[in-house]
Amino acid sequence: MLPLLAPRKTPFELPDFSKITDDQFEPAFEQALSEAHKELDAIVGNSDEPSFDNTINALERMGTTFEKVLGPFYLLASVDSNPERERLQRVFSPKLAKWGSDLMMNQGLFERVEALYQARDTLGLSPEEDRVLQLTRRSFVRAGAQLVGPENDKLRDVKERLAVLGTNFTQNLLADERDWFMELKNSDLKGLPAFVVDAAKSAAEAKGIDGPIVTLSRSLVVPFLQFSERRDLREKAYEAWVARGANGGATDNRDIAAEILALRHERASLLGYDNFADYKLETEMAKTPASVRDLLMSIWAPAKAQAEADAAILTDMMHQDGINGDLEAWDWRYYSEKRRVAEHDLDETALKPYLQLDNMIEAAFDCATRLFGLQFSSLDVPLHHPDARAWEVTRDGKHLAVFIGDYFARDGKRSGAWCSALRAQQKLEGNIRPHVINVCNFAKGDPALLSFDDARTLFHEFGHALHQMLSDVTYETISGTSVARDFVELPSQLYEHWLEVPEILQRHALHAETGEPMPEPLLQKMLGAATFDQGFATVEYLASALVDLAFHDGPAPSNPMDLQAKILADIGMPHAIRMRHATPHFAHIFSGDGYSSGYYSYMWSEVMDADAFKAFEEAGGPFDEATAQKLEKHILSVGGLREADILYKEFRGRLPGIDALLEGRGLDKVA
Repeated sequence: MLPLLAPRKTPFELPDFSKITDDQFEPAFEQALSEAHKELDAIVGNSDEPSFDNTINALERMGTTFEKVLGPFYLLASVDSNPERERLQRVFSPKLAKWGSDLMMNQGLFERVEALYQARDTLGLSPEEDRVLQLTRRSFVRAGAQLVGPENDKLRDVKERLAVLGTNFTQNLLADERDWFMELKNSDLKGLPAFVVDAAKSAAEAKGIDGPIVTLSRSLVVPFLQFSERRDLREKAYEAWVARGANGGATDNRDIAAEILALRHERASLLGYDNFADYKLETEMAKTPASVRDLLMSIWAPAKAQAEADAAILTDMMHQDGINGDLEAWDWRYYSEKRRVAEHDLDETALKPYLQLDNMIEAAFDCATRLFGLQFSSLDVPLHHPDARAWEVTRDGKHLAVFIGDYFARDGKRSGAWCSALRAQQKLEGNIRPHVINVCNFAKGDPALLSFDDARTLFHEFGHALHQMLSDVTYETISGTSVARDFVELPSQLYEHWLEVPEILQRHALHAETGEPMPEPLLQKMLGAATFDQGFATVEYLASALVDLAFHDGPAPSNPMDLQAKILADIGMPHAIRMRHATPHFAHIFSGDGYSSGYYSYMWSEVMDADAFKAFEEAGGPFDEATAQKLEKHILSVGGLREADILYKEFRGRLPGIDALLEGRGLDKVA
């Protein structure tokens, strides 16, 4: 038996990465696929009348071999890619899409599910069982189970092609990020603080290059844009960064994006929807494209006004430096940093030594201990990469989860930050506790030092991890983060607020060399500047969200780049700000369907997270025990047990407005 498929004898049944090799994945995948088809045939071919156990529970129990194969594989493919793993992704993606269609468009299986759904009032189901039945039936309908004949075949073809294109988009983006770098001579380092130079040297060392380099890793290119006095080099680095996926040749994503949008529109049409946004938003809190657009545009006006006021100030600063002409996108971060130093007396080079990675991890753990009673102890287990580390999570001596952190940028690692589960929580097959991983792309150092935005990212992803680790339901279908896309960011964005709690910073923001806590004046300056440059941040985000919505709310554009340009012109995009994610590298919406028509969800969730943190403040403080218990009971532990708006009202007593969000971003007083 392949080690990948053998019974796991590791602590907590973690994958034994020390025994997993790339040559195991393909035969293990084929075995898992064969077993899944046999399990499907057994359910459909069962001669007994459909029952909840022989149909829904049987479906929930399917795919354990898939989990053993795909969990480790897709983790490795995303954090430590190589040519063989990229080849396997291209092999697996159409086969997985076909399997998904074979399962979700199986007429015999759907008939069993439909029979149960029609009789659900007579089955004596628990609320959780009834919810799972409803969601299962809805998933089948939305997957096309009611289609027959040529339309059924066409939808299968569309799904398989979309899977291939999503993989190609991701791999093209990774190739552009991996292959570009800019070597720096000593004369090119002017203005760069030591931590940026050290990160540039570490990046060069990883590539076997002498001397520092700038790569397209956000953790390196952003501070370079902040501090480099060389405007020509800032422009070169910035233009390379925003050109990912649009460089021509084999890795260009523009035609792929156009085909993805066309296929999504066709998919929606086959299912009876006017457009893909109508289809996608039907199951989200927002429900309709109009409600999404209303939210985004209500914030666009104050955000744009603030950004334009800031641009005028930055332009004046640039002119004072003797540089005429317009403020450009590669100038914004540089002059914004100078302005922050001038107006807030806050220099990131003075701040960063207090934000050590290890200490910020401990800060995130400390908050979880005080809020939810969790304890974290290091584990010595074989992991997927030497940089990764693991902890056992317990409460009152009882095992709750394994948490894995993989924090450093490297070649072959997908950009960005995310949370996923190698194993999800469920109780159908016993008390199965989750294996949860946070992946980030921080610059490596000794010690590793974070920006405040980096630290915020760490807390954000750990909020997702808590949603997985505190899950306490029977069915994996509704476990952890299996909730509406525009609700899933609530726990993560809410957790960011605890990074700004002064007592947490006083305890954990310790200087890398002296071990002294952050001085009170510096701490207050940092917190006082928390809303600094939010016009820029909000505008670049909203632009991406509005373009995403426009791509899917109507016929598919023949040229997405033209539509992108039109949307930006229509909303009056400030000259010196670009979209946070331009179309050719907009992985959120083109690597898969996850955030398609749904990039707005960060802002939708922020409306709730700003209001939710106020619940703690109104109750007496950020660690109010009763409010933390309500948060766990009504949101973190129940996954998708009920609709998102119901869960939020159970926690807060009402739905929120946008006032708390505008206040939190410092946009509430913009004229």
